[in-house]
This record gives sequence, structure tokens and C-alpha cells, in this order.
Amino acid sequence: MPTVGVKRDLLFQALGRTYNIFLLFFFQLQTSEKEIISREQGDSKASGASDIILYKIDVPANRYDLLCLEGLVRGLQVFKNKLEAPRYRRVSPVSGEAQKLIITKETAAVRPHAVAAVLRNITFTQERYDSFIELQEKLHQNICRKRTIVAIGTHDLDTISGPFTYTAKPPGDISFKPLNQTKEYTATELMSLYKTDSHLRHYLHIIEDKPVYPIIYDSNGIVLSMPPIINGNHSKITLNTKNVFIECTATDLTKAKIVLDMMVTMFSEYCAEPFTVEKAEVVYPDGKTCIYPELAYRKEKLSGEFINRKVGINESTEKIAQLLTRMCLRSQATGVGDEIEVEIPPTRSDVIHACDIMEDAAIAYGFNNIPRTTPRTYTIANQLPLNKLTELLRQDLAAAGFTEALNFALCSQEDIADKLGKKISETRAAHISNPKTAEFQVARTTLLPGLLKTIAANRKMPLPLKLFEISDVVLKDETKDVGARNSRRFCAVYYNKNPGFEVIHGLLDRTMQLLKVKPAHGDGYHIQAVDDSTFFPGRCAEIFVHGNSVGRLGVLHPDVINRFELTMPCSALEMDIEPFL
Repeated sequence: MPTVGVKRDLLFQALGRTYNIFLLFFFQLQTSEKEIISREQGDSKASGASDIILYKIDVPANRYDLLCLEGLVRGLQVFKNKLEAPRYRRVSPVSGEAQKLIITKETAAVRPHAVAAVLRNITFTQERYDSFIELQEKLHQNICRKRTIVAIGTHDLDTISGPFTYTAKPPGDISFKPLNQTKEYTATELMSLYKTDSHLRHYLHIIEDKPVYPIIYDSNGIVLSMPPIINGNHSKITLNTKNVFIECTATDLTKAKIVLDMMVTMFSEYCAEPFTVEKAEVVYPDGKTCIYPELAYRKEKLSGEFINRKVGINESTEKIAQLLTRMCLRSQATGVGDEIEVEIPPTRSDVIHACDIMEDAAIAYGFNNIPRTTPRTYTIANQLPLNKLTELLRQDLAAAGFTEALNFALCSQEDIADKLGKKISETRAAHISNPKTAEFQVARTTLLPGLLKTIAANRKMPLPLKLFEISDVVLKDETKDVGARNSRRFCAVYYNKNPGFEVIHGLLDRTMQLLKVKPAHGDGYHIQAVDDSTFFPGRCAEIFVHGNSVGRLGVLHPDVINRFELTMPCSALEMDIEPFL
């Protein structure tokens, strides 16, 4: 959940009055810059810091319109019926020709999408400027997913001239003076420079391995930005900036539109003509032209009965429409039954479904005002039989002297195949299409590798090591709608100077005793010799219960032990426990 810091005095000034006790419809904490530094770095570092009171406000992660002072104040004023929700308009430039951003085909290899807009005749103060910069950072950390999906660039339009070109070049061919630097650097040099920067080093990985880097030029060849890393110093915004060119480059066009709409709607109130945004043209490599920002309004219709039933209230259609209007969703009764027409503004990208509208009605009504009711249906929860059996087994296996381990459900192909002396094609493993590391390539089909790796990481512990795990493995299954299924397995290993097959065999007998399965052919359980490449020849047996195979036990093959970097003999048992339900 994002946290927004706003100065108390600025907030009260914007709201038009002072509050002794300030309550919001979201969590807030009162603090100061001095208090924060003192708490995090000590009193000595806090000397000279500001004593101005700050409100640290937690806002819902999907409410991008509340990530700055302007959005908070606007939302509160509309909620309190002191202000009508503004109408945002896209206008054409007075000159008649819109700014143009041309995308070249080279960008397809890195960040193929871009959108743009202009805030014309805007007036900045220090507080507005700080809020403008902070909103960009909040969006970058939230919807932009730390600039991996969208990167925002803002420029002083009076220092550059269109049309602008968004292209991609090899890093050695890019050279410009980055923001707040005094000399020019190539893109390669910038990557080295920012590796030690506490802020920008977190974004370098997004493009540093790419053959080309995205770059935006104006018509004179001046670099505006190298997204998603840094803007050029030439077009940086100051308090004297009157016209702002905003560009967003992205891997996801929908997210880029939302981010652009959020930037321009929050700060268009400071333009000479409030809540108007000058359009910009974006020309794609195939020649298609799009106009941004979209600032799209859309209308949804739903019934008052739906909201009353879902929220648990009994209000008139007109009253519900008023509640939704207080949440910046202009609403009115259509007169057709209890139908309500709701207009969703461009600031409310979080409203996707009728349930989102219902939720806003509940917020406006007040959760504490919803009458408490007794549920119509009484239910008593029960533990899933499989989980109940698992918990009972865990307790008794621990009582038998074995220590429980819990390993990752993902592993490498080598763990479940090569190291166990098997082929990957024989394992029925579900593969990860885009694994981030070699350690997480497939879903495990056996619990044994995880326990052996646990022993390898604890070889300095006193012998013997007796471990067990009861957890799920994943197996391909064409009969399932998702093509795979989970299977609950029990696995135990005994690691000592001697194999200890009798210990594992004894554990099997104890487990069967707990499961009330007698040792007998046909109607009980028995073991039968079998060859398995994971186990030592002649030291492996298959476990049969009621005539069906449920698992195997035996002494591990020396090659398997060596592949897991172990030096002592080891015996193991693995079986499926679902047949015992």
C-alpha cells in the first residue's frame, strides 16, 4: 500500500480550514521530517531538519489519483460536497499544430510504446513542483513497477522543439549531458556512473543487457531522455517552466495511457485554463497516428437493488447516486426502474467492474454505518481430510526421531533428472516457460532432491541426520483442465556412516501401523524388489498397498550421493499418501 507524505499546513490550506483532529477515510500518521530522521538515523543526524508536521497517509494501491496532495484534496472536497468533480478536457494547441512524437521501428526491441501530452501555461510554486516530482516517483514505484513497465519523462517545452523522435541506438552511439551533470557521457559511461547511485542503480538492469537503448531526440538532435534511466539536463523543469511536455515510454500501452492521464489530470488545475490538457500526436512505425491523452469517460449502468443487496443496506436509487457522486463518479437515476447511470472519469482507472462501483458506494455510505446482520446460512469449517492426515503424520514422524524439512516447490531440471540418474523426459515435470534462475526451472516431481540438498547444507551437524518432508509434488496429467495435478508425498532420508536401511524400513512399518494397514499381500502392504537407477542395485524395493504401488525405499546409489556433494551412505523412502484417505 503506497504511503503519501503531505505537509499538514498545506493540506489544511488547500481544504480551506484547520482541523484539530484530522480523520481521513484511509489510515494516517502524524510525524515530521526531524522525527523521521531521528528515528532512522539518530538525534545527531536530525539537528537542523524541518519541524514541519507531515501526514503519512496510506492509500489503496489501485487509487493512483490519491498519490499526491492535489488528488487527495480534490477527492476530499468532492466527498464533502464542497466541490464538483472537474471535467477534464483535451484541447488543440492555439497554434493549430500539435506536438508530434515519432516512434521508429528500432524501439520494438526494448520499449515499443510511447504516449505524450502538453500542460500549457502552467504555474509552479516550490510546493507544486515538489508534488509534481513526487507523483512521478510514486507512479514509478506503483503502477510502473519500478519503471519496468512505464517510465515518465517531463520536459520544459520552451527549451526544445518538435517534432520529437523516439528511437533506439547502440549505447556507444548515444551521448548527452544527463540531468544535474556538467559534462556529456555516452550511454555506456552512464551505466558505469550510475552503478553507485543509490537511486538510479535500481533501474539499470532494465536495459543494460539490451543491444540498443531507447532514446528521445527533438528536431535539433537534443536528447530529451534515455528512458527508463535519466532525462537530459537541457530540458529539465524549473520553477519558471510554463509549458511542460510529458512523455511516457512503456512495454504496456494500457499502463502508459493510465500513467499519462494521471499526470495531466492531477496538475492541469494549475494551467491558465484549469483542467485542460493540450493534445499530442504519436506516430507509430507503421504510419498509424494516435492522439493523446485519451482522457476517456465511460458510462456504466447498474441497479440500485444490486448495490443494496451486495452492501447490505436499503437506500433509494437517488441516495445511492449521491453516494457515488461523492466518490468522483457522477451518477444519476435514469428513471427506468431502479437503474443508475454512472460516469467513470479518466482518474478512476481502478473502476473495472460493477463490483468496484458497489465498493465505492459502501465507502461513501461508511462501513461503520452498515447494519450488522446474522448470516442466513450457518456453516462449520472442517479441515481438508488430506491436510488433517498430513498433520497427524507429521506429529508422529517427529515423535519417531525425524526432523521435518520444508523445501521449495520449484527446482532445477538437473535435480529431478540427471542427479537422480533419470532422463528429464521420464519425469512428467511441468516446466517454467521463463525461469529467472537455473534453480527454479521445473516444478518438483519428487521430494528426495530437496532433502538431499538440505543434508548437503547441514553436513557439519552431528550424525545421524534423519529428515522427512510431507508436501506436494506436481505431475503432468492430461486428464486435468490445467494439464497437471498436485500429489501429496511423504519422503524420509537417513544419513549416517552406514546406510541404515533397517531404520527407513522401520519407519515405513511405523507409518503403515499409524495408517492401520497390516503387513500382508493383497489386503495389506508388502515390499517387492525392484531396479531403480536412483538406488543401489539389489537395495531397492517397491511398496505395494492393496495391490497398488505407492512408492519406493532403498539405499541410494553412490553416484546420486556424490552428485549432491554428500560423502556418507544414505537410505531413503518416498511414497504417495493420498491413497490412504
